[in-house]
Amino acid sequence: KDIEIIWIMFHILDFSNELQNSRLMVLQTSSLDIEFFSNFCSSKPFFQFSRIYFLELMSHYYERFHEDILGLNKKLAENFKNSIVSYGNDPLDALQGIEQFVYNLPQMITHPSYKELLSKRKNLSDTAIIVSTGPSLTKQLPLLKKYASKATIFCADSSYPILAKHGIKPDYVCMLERTEITAEFFNHDFREFDKDICFIIKSVVHPNAINYLTKKTDNFTLVSTYASFINYLKLDHFGYFNMGFSVAHMACYLSLHLKHKNIIFIGQDLAYAKNGNSHPDDYQNSATYESKAHEPILTKAYGGKGEVKTHHVWLMFKQNLEQDIEKIQKYLDTKVYNCTEGGARIKGAIEKPFLWACENLLAKDLNKPFEKLEPLSLNKQNEFLLKAYYKVYQSIKHCRDFNDNFIKVYDKIKNSFMSLQNSQKNEIFIQEIIQDIDKTKTQIDELYNTQKDLIQILGPLLTQFELNLARIYVLNPKTKEDAFNKSILWIKEHLEFMELVYGHIKAQENALIKNILPLEEKLKERKLDKWMERVRR
Repeated sequence: KDIEIIWIMFHILDFSNELQNSRLMVLQTSSLDIEFFSNFCSSKPFFQFSRIYFLELMSHYYERFHEDILGLNKKLAENFKNSIVSYGNDPLDALQGIEQFVYNLPQMITHPSYKELLSKRKNLSDTAIIVSTGPSLTKQLPLLKKYASKATIFCADSSYPILAKHGIKPDYVCMLERTEITAEFFNHDFREFDKDICFIIKSVVHPNAINYLTKKTDNFTLVSTYASFINYLKLDHFGYFNMGFSVAHMACYLSLHLKHKNIIFIGQDLAYAKNGNSHPDDYQNSATYESKAHEPILTKAYGGKGEVKTHHVWLMFKQNLEQDIEKIQKYLDTKVYNCTEGGARIKGAIEKPFLWACENLLAKDLNKPFEKLEPLSLNKQNEFLLKAYYKVYQSIKHCRDFNDNFIKVYDKIKNSFMSLQNSQKNEIFIQEIIQDIDKTKTQIDELYNTQKDLIQILGPLLTQFELNLARIYVLNPKTKEDAFNKSILWIKEHLEFMELVYGHIKAQENALIKNILPLEEKLKERKLDKWMERVRR
């Protein structure tokens, strides 16, 4: 705000090198948008040091801008947190995704592809209505039923049983999460109601979800997002699009890919109702399912009047949705409306009553049901089944080969570390050990280019390790003893990290061996045994 101070500072001191190398950045914080904070907090070197970020006021002068500084600090902290989550923070989650993806491969390949969906369903409708399961959904159902024929309806898996109860047929039902409890939303027999509904499910969902679907329909498509193991298989007919963190994100992205010009959200409260309910009364898992699950946080209410209670997961969904909406409004000829009429304010979305949206955006009936999607030819299916089998089998071999070499390097480094004895040799030994560690980390980094099938499970581990390692990296030793202790701590951390790397790759090997079985059964069913044997040889 006091631009003259910056002017004086640059006249007294030469910061040309710092500015050129981006070590010093001068920004007008009032003009920074959501996209800036998202990009800034996820890029080098800022993201790598996000765990040691803190904001300190160095003089009383800055207290004049107390509110501005606190606001900036809050935005940075929130965006660093979101970036850490987006890079992955749970290797077990990554492993679950890999094993369920491999288990689901036969169903994915033998049902209509994402490529087929795009070829037949683009540009059929101007307006998409995305139905979520916030507490406000109930009041919107009569209007949704009245105008259902005039818009493409995308509903979340959790709102599917609610719409069935009220006789509102969606065009698409989306499922994103990989948990067993989420799969239960498909554990219904709605008979005639399910006819012509297209179920779009992420390829890593729990197998129970697919088992329930196969009992009542063949009109479902498994779609893949961008992930290193999935991309390694190169089954490009069945992907790819970014699906975000929630099923509402997934439906939003899908509606964009199908070229809708207007996107309307209803039931997207992302907050508790006044009575404390987290979901509508008709919600399968009870209206209070998340009412006591998390510590409540206040956020601005829909319409900008007052505040409502939310929790940290919904807040993360809201912030990511706001980032998406800003990009949509900025780069695409698409308008995003929040017609929830309740819950939290979603910045960037146009707030309108649902009735206004129906009367102004939904003029004519669509030609429903939309054209049926067809699976690939039998020959093409067989080709992809064999290709998938080959790639998974190769990945099992990659896991074994990697760990066979990795354990030798680990043993060498550990033995060298245990040999540290007299003080004269310590410094030389330590440098040699650290050089070996650096070579090993370089080899792991090269997996991003050479063996992408191993990166998905290692990604969250690598991210969390580097974020924590930054705390040691920034230690500033004052004495030789301090420097020695820092080096010892550095080596110990890396030895523990290497043990985890070995364990993660072993876990992937075991998961692939176990979950390749449905693929083998499908190949045997199609009399492709000799080709399987050729792959194994």
